[in-house]
Amino acid sequence: MERTDSEKASPELIEGLERVFRNNAGLAKSLVRYIGKFYEKLEKDFGSFKIMDFCGTHEWTITHYGLRSLMPKGLELVAGPGCPVCVTPSYYIENALKLSFDGVVVYTYGDVFRLLSLKRVKGASSLAEAKALGADVRIVTGIADAIADAKAHGKESIFLGIGFETVASGYAQVLISGLLPENLKLMSLVKLTPPAMLATVEILAKEKSAVRGIIAPGHVSTIIGAKAWKPVADKLKIPVVVTGFEPIDVLIAIAEVLKQLVRGEAKVSIEYARAVSWDGDIKAQEMIERAFRVVKDAWRGIGFLPNSGLRISESYSSHDAFREYDIEETVPESYQDDLPKGCRCAEIVIGKEKPTGCPLFMRKCKPSSPVGPCMVSLEGTCAIWARFGADGLADQIAEDLDLR
Repeated sequence: MERTDSEKASPELIEGLERVFRNNAGLAKSLVRYIGKFYEKLEKDFGSFKIMDFCGTHEWTITHYGLRSLMPKGLELVAGPGCPVCVTPSYYIENALKLSFDGVVVYTYGDVFRLLSLKRVKGASSLAEAKALGADVRIVTGIADAIADAKAHGKESIFLGIGFETVASGYAQVLISGLLPENLKLMSLVKLTPPAMLATVEILAKEKSAVRGIIAPGHVSTIIGAKAWKPVADKLKIPVVVTGFEPIDVLIAIAEVLKQLVRGEAKVSIEYARAVSWDGDIKAQEMIERAFRVVKDAWRGIGFLPNSGLRISESYSSHDAFREYDIEETVPESYQDDLPKGCRCAEIVIGKEKPTGCPLFMRKCKPSSPVGPCMVSLEGTCAIWARFGADGLADQIAEDLDLR
């Protein structure tokens, strides 16, 4: 899974990034002015509209540095489904809970550990609760840790393979290289982002304020390349900008989206050229294609999206947790909204609603006691807004840099 910069960064690094932002005050001011001028040219034809980001780290940058407060009135920055934990259906967590109580060691990431299922299994609604009740659930930072530990104890084990394309190549490598021990199976719950991007923007096209541009994820694009977004730009007729994660990166991306709109263009641009190429990592793509098959997959709160998930291919099925433990896939006919009562994560994850529009936000649902999936992961929009949306940094930086 993608670890967000906010999760990895030390306080010293975050302070350093803030200093860099302040030291680039001239560039920041110029970008804000360009954004304002471009929007003035667009407002008459488009009215209010949205630019959507598809990465938890981008949402963290936008929120933490208060970039929304620098935008012209009518230009809204919204978060899309950039959190793989948030869109993992409850059904698969419920199956992991069942296995954990049956004596199978379950390896998981720290945020998945707290993800709540809709139905309780033997008194537990999360892997954290299952562990407290005696199940053997172990938090790891990646599949390599699970491999080493599973080899050491030899017990039946599964690894919950949640994430986007960024981690898929790592999972593919261990499958192809035969690195998984016989006692460790992989439950592949990998989601593919381009299909989600298409579906999300098409849903919002029916809204009064449509999405007119996309800030595409940088981490994912290092693997799949900027070329993966061309069908999105071509079909939706909107600009897509592959972007880095510093605040200046995001401001440049917003300016590029608006510039293209002014010119009547709708193409893919690479702002994050220091890490992303047009073709991406060809070797990683070949490994993913070899190790997995693409399936129609369920996204929690959204529903089934075509060609949006990865399951282990037949060639490596001996490592497949679905096959080993006879776990049936959820299907469109039986899939239902699997969010807690009152939770508006489904609307938040597609940018239709803000976290503050959810009646549970910072009332019943808080980072210390999450209810909905969007509050669990540090990549979730609600968790980001709760932690970084009201700390005063936005106003302080805007005032210091005279950006308003």
